Amino acid sequence: MVVAGDFKNGLTFDMDGQVFQVIEFQHVKPGKGAAFVRAKIKNVISGAVTERTFNPTDKFENAYIERKDMQYSYNDGDLYYFMDQETFDMMPLNSDKLPDSFKFVKEEMICKIISYKGNVFGVEPPTFVELQVTKTDPGFAGNTATNTLKPATLETGAEIRVPLFINEGEMIKIDTRTGEYLSRA
Repeated sequence: MVVAGDFKNGLTFDMDGQVFQVIEFQHVKPGKGAAFVRAKIKNVISGAVTERTFNPTDKFENAYIERKDMQYSYNDGDLYYFMDQETFDMMPLNSDKLPDSFKFVKEEMICKIISYKGNVFGVEPPTFVELQVTKTDPGFAGNTATNTLKPATLETGAEIRVPLFINEGEMIKIDTRTGEYLSRA
């Protein structure tokens, strides 16, 4: 059990059958009346963020979010298959459970599968990936403008903006959270 008066940032709890995570909290003791806890909470499954006030004595069940490393194997239409590294079981997931950043994941990469009570609700791709540039305009010698970017297509089909000196066939490092080019690999 977790009490609202003991909220900490990052704490997950079960409220009304939904799983919430505390983003921010503040204990408020007004000059008149009883103390309360003002918290900004995020629904872990839907991603919706709300602000609520709680009585400091409100009690909630702890919610344990499981994160498991699984290897992305292949996709078949709308189903994406992940393999458990220990049991070698295959687990299919619908494309609606995948984040936008999944476009940077290629086969055999390790992803974190996020679940609550056995129900998978999300996938976390690796934070940094190294991918090959398959299509981009050539850079020109003497073009030394700084911070100028051009479009490039990666081996997964994702499109990002890269500096002018990057050519086709080069391996580059990408931050999957922002989709930005970081460096040559």
